[in-house]
Amino acid sequence: MSMSQTITQPKTVSILGMEITGPLIIAGPCSAETEEQVLSTAKQIASLRKAHIFRAGIWKPRTRPGSFEGAGSVGLEWLKKVKAETGLLTTVEIANVKHVSEALIYGVDVLWIGARTTVNPFSMQEIAESLQGVNIPVLVKNPINADLDLWIGAIERLQKAGITKLAAVHRGFSSYDKSQYRNKPMWEIPIELKRRMPNIPIICDPSHISGNKDLLLSISQTAMDLDYQGLMIETHCNPSSALSDAKQQITPAELGKLLSQIIIRTSSTEDKIFLSTLEDLRDKIDELDNNLITMLGTRMEMARAIGACKKQNGVTILQNSRWNEIVQERTKQGMKKQLTADFMMKLFEIIHQESIHHQKQVMQDGKEK
Repeated sequence: MSMSQTITQPKTVSILGMEITGPLIIAGPCSAETEEQVLSTAKQIASLRKAHIFRAGIWKPRTRPGSFEGAGSVGLEWLKKVKAETGLLTTVEIANVKHVSEALIYGVDVLWIGARTTVNPFSMQEIAESLQGVNIPVLVKNPINADLDLWIGAIERLQKAGITKLAAVHRGFSSYDKSQYRNKPMWEIPIELKRRMPNIPIICDPSHISGNKDLLLSISQTAMDLDYQGLMIETHCNPSSALSDAKQQITPAELGKLLSQIIIRTSSTEDKIFLSTLEDLRDKIDELDNNLITMLGTRMEMARAIGACKKQNGVTILQNSRWNEIVQERTKQGMKKQLTADFMMKLFEIIHQESIHHQKQVMQDGKEK
């Protein structure tokens, strides 16, 4: 088989206590607005035969008062009808113990905890305690800010309460920087979560990352290429009339088209040629990594020598003009090698901080070690 060929085939996903032909698809409107809107959307989604769980915000945590804050508890009755009439499982966002109680009374199948709740350990502890002894799947969205430990901590609180059917939802992170995204994906954070908690499935919420329809496909594809187990996509029967997040919602027909365009790749293969080629390439990467580490060690030796020279002559560690020169020149060099400017900036910021650390040691104790 040619290395340029794309392998596409269904894969079995174990998630939230279910064995499905993945990925897990969760779809539905940002907010449950009316019974007609909820049922119409759900029936159209169900007709696609691609979704597994219907989502709808019953209680909406809004940034400022006066915005539509959801239909409230009456919407739970609508979700019961969705399950009865379509067979789809249902999920709602819960933010406090009262929400948990009502959702359980109405037979909601899956609970999800939003970014504004994940960020608060007190709220998470109260919710976890209210779920002790309850056998229900729970989704945990990442906190608003880029704090991996908060995300992990929220999951751990639920685990300690006995919740075993868990999944993390990556919905991006808020930032003051201008960006094409509503919430920056910062893929490195969920990747690190996967490394530290390998048994926790990860679902991507491309709607909240993108904030618009245009980026949904590319974000969803990236998530699948990173071996995520599912997608949560906001879907509305008439997005233009939606009472919340209208720009990022799509119609059920658009959902069907989007899902048909996503390439699902295998996470492993038994192809001997592929495995042999991959092993050879990884061996080369290991060798290059070893060389990089050796070179970085040598670079830090030079940093300590520079620190000793500065100490002897009473010169400050930080030389801003030199730092600016390095950033500009190394970025140009990197881009010629098809490395992005953002990567080069991050790389040399880390190298620069380590260099400063070594120079500080020399400055403080005069020992080059």
